[in-house]
Amino acid sequence: MDNITNHGADNAGAGDRVREQTSSEINARIDSETEELVRRFATRSKAEISRRIEELEREWDVDRALMPVAGTNVLLGLTLSQTVSRKWLIFPAVVSSFLIYHAVQGWCPPVAVLRRLNFRTRHEIEREKYALKALRGDFEQAVPVSSDSGSRAEQALQAAQS
Repeated sequence: MDNITNHGADNAGAGDRVREQTSSEINARIDSETEELVRRFATRSKAEISRRIEELEREWDVDRALMPVAGTNVLLGLTLSQTVSRKWLIFPAVVSSFLIYHAVQGWCPPVAVLRRLNFRTRHEIEREKYALKALRGDFEQAVPVSSDSGSRAEQALQAAQS
């Protein structure tokens, strides 16, 4: 189990700029929660697994969550600049610079807050989805049906790392 957890921490998003810029503690917590969910679903029916996969398809990743936050703050700053003081124009300028920095570096201060609120990257969501599909039997060679649920979950998580 430690091997899979460590492997997940090292590779669960190689090349994912948000993960690279997020503290290892937060990444480890998110990975651990994902792995625990997969382990719980190892004993559930295919219908329950399918419902969870559908939920994952609707889950907002950190990038998607950042957009309405940024848009709302820009509109707020513009509104305040027209109703209170033109000095409020600095606010949309700062928010816009955060978005540019995020596009280039994969990180900005709001991303740190969103990660602490458990927003995952698209890769992290897809990893859980792939592991659940393996448990459901979509890839029989990846997770043998005859395995016990704990072993099946570990095999599914390991397949999702590849």
